[in-house]
Amino acid sequence: MRRTVQVMLVVAIAIDVAYWSIWFTDRDVLASEHTQAYYDFENAFPLADAWLGLVCVLALVALTRRTASAAFWLACAGSAGMYLFGMDLLYDLEHGILTSGGGGAIEAVIVTLTLVFSLTALRYAWTLFAARSAVER
Repeated sequence: MRRTVQVMLVVAIAIDVAYWSIWFTDRDVLASEHTQAYYDFENAFPLADAWLGLVCVLALVALTRRTASAAFWLACAGSAGMYLFGMDLLYDLEHGILTSGGGGAIEAVIVTLTLVFSLTALRYAWTLFAARSAVER
């Protein structure tokens, strides 16, 4: 399971970097709408996604080194991902984004991957916390 989570962290980091690189260089590739409100919404995410990327890097390093902090950083990554998932999904549902063509399909994939990644990170963090707790008893 550790190796799977490490791969998921690498993929999450890569998607985060790729998404924002594309958004700031050619947003039409990703944009589901072309309204100022949509651009404003998306432009509110870089800081939160940067936090998610940072905690993913820290979780990856901690998992690779097998340090106790891995559970903490995975919990941070999972909870940050769940928050972003909730924000994205609700906006997408309220504004019909998921059914708006190619951009909507990309958004649906991102939302789904965010949910799966976040739940997996949280579950694995929980197993690490539980294992450490059992050892400390």
